[in-house]
Amino acid sequence: MAAVQLMSCCGRGVAVGTTVYKRIDSSDGLSSGSRVASLVRTSSLKRPAIAPLVQVPARRDAASLTQSSRNGVWCSAVESMAASPATENTLTFSANPAERNEMQEQMLKDLADSDETKRAKTLFNIVFVSAEVAPYSKTGGLGDVCGSLPIALAQRGHRVMVVSPRYMNGVTDDMFEGAFDCQCRVPVTCFGGTQEVAFFHEFRAGVDWVFVDHPSYHRQGTPYGDTRGTFGDNQFRFTLLCHAACEAPLVLALGGYTYGDKCVFVANDWHASLVPVLLASKYRRHGVYVNSRCILNIHNLAHQGVEPATTYSNLGVPQEWYGALEWVFPEWARLHALDKGEAVNHLKGAVVTSDRILTVSQGYAWEITTPEGGCGLDKLLGSRAAVINGITNGVDVDDWSPSTDRFLPASYTAGDLAGKVECKAALQRELGLPVRPDVPLIGFIGRLDYQKGPDMVQEGLAELMTDDVQMVMLGSGDTEMEKWMKWAENHYTDKFRGWVGFSVPVAHRITAGCDILLMPSRFEPCGLNQLYAMRYGTIPVAHATGGLRDTIDNYNPDANNGQGSGTGWTFSPLSKAAMMGCLWGAIFAFRNDKEGWARMQMRGMEKDMSWTRSALQYEQVFEWAMIDPPYAA
Repeated sequence: MAAVQLMSCCGRGVAVGTTVYKRIDSSDGLSSGSRVASLVRTSSLKRPAIAPLVQVPARRDAASLTQSSRNGVWCSAVESMAASPATENTLTFSANPAERNEMQEQMLKDLADSDETKRAKTLFNIVFVSAEVAPYSKTGGLGDVCGSLPIALAQRGHRVMVVSPRYMNGVTDDMFEGAFDCQCRVPVTCFGGTQEVAFFHEFRAGVDWVFVDHPSYHRQGTPYGDTRGTFGDNQFRFTLLCHAACEAPLVLALGGYTYGDKCVFVANDWHASLVPVLLASKYRRHGVYVNSRCILNIHNLAHQGVEPATTYSNLGVPQEWYGALEWVFPEWARLHALDKGEAVNHLKGAVVTSDRILTVSQGYAWEITTPEGGCGLDKLLGSRAAVINGITNGVDVDDWSPSTDRFLPASYTAGDLAGKVECKAALQRELGLPVRPDVPLIGFIGRLDYQKGPDMVQEGLAELMTDDVQMVMLGSGDTEMEKWMKWAENHYTDKFRGWVGFSVPVAHRITAGCDILLMPSRFEPCGLNQLYAMRYGTIPVAHATGGLRDTIDNYNPDANNGQGSGTGWTFSPLSKAAMMGCLWGAIFAFRNDKEGWARMQMRGMEKDMSWTRSALQYEQVFEWAMIDPPYAA
């Protein structure tokens, strides 16, 4: 495929090929339907809170289960009754998930057939840059991806480095104890001065985990904020991260030698979006990183790193590259009559300078090119559709396995689900609900915010509670929703339980003990809970969006000569009627089609969800990226 060179980055626009991206107004690249300004400027989507580290219980008895549940608060004043144990380099965008899945399965088959061993035929030096990485720091799926995918790629023979901040917040400090000071200090010129950053290094699971150290990362709270809100200097903190990540492969002699300037960078979300901009504007002009490529990985397009235009001079990017990050809000999104709406958009800068673009599912790769899902960048992303691919996230099969899960009172496999019955009974006891195997137990795990759709659960709960069912919700966020969960538990005493907060052990036990997992997300770039649920024999019922639509096959009891097909249910549109219709269908199947339900559980549990599967696809994208010259130079 012919390279499309970045011809000019001066003045008020960026010329890419034959398309010029100038000021973005309501008629040029910023659809009023996408409401990006309301998402970014009014912060209508609440940021998730980082979960405190949970001590792994040494035993699975009732005492250990009770102790581990103290990381959150059950809504009622009554303690839980846990007295008992408990090959093309383009993606043809299609709204049809079946077509996308067929394309992906064929590509995977071709890759697998050509891979006779676990070792990749073409090896790369890969540098992941991320604001969070599990288990060191994590607030959601971004941390999971950057904590697991690098290990899978290292197992394939690649040399892999992960660069992330060294957060010292008083809670996760001990996670960094294995990282040692590299005795390397690098000056970073930005924000009107020279900042000095240090590097800490830990070699684990075949990966070089590099942590950037600076006083701005030493504070209580999550990687992004604390109880008072988002940190006001996040632009500064993540600008430092990007500069440091570009220096790390050149200055750190890890294992005796540096990575050098022939690398494949993977910049994750807006926090790392200055990496491709710096490679193009700062390094390649001096002949450095000419042979490197940068992949932008979009986990959530709603967060773009939009800041006032006056902050551009603080970023350490040459002035003539202003057009790459320039962003102008339409009049309807401005704060007042004198507001010119001028801003810089970090993620936009990465979109116009990266060599390729990835998202965390094929469905989301298509959605971000539409006005409804593009968050104002749909036209820009649509112009680069030829280099956008979606790769579904994998699952840490060691951490999420019902046969070895240390948080469960009983283990089980696809061939023997007796342990799942025990897990359900133990969960019912822990929740203080009647222990009844015949009652469908429905779960919800997620942030209580606009994206995850807890208000849909609120809207449909009264109707659901008219049936003989049980439900448990785990999450925190919107204070009004938390209050409603407490009210619902008091109102539906024998049927509903809520957990305000987050607990890793409780999340595992809910995933294993429930029969149905409800996910009414308004948008979901990939989603992990539905993957966990299927792996644990729990049937997902989800809104047909993004990765949920890609990963859940709708149940068809008449397919395959009556043997059935599918792994769950998806509904659309996002409405109470559609959601309840799917739920009633799932509840009916649970009660009246035991054999079909068991086969559906088995299909989900036997589905390949490993990160090795995802790593194969990432390798293919890396190879495609190296075919062409750098996109921006």
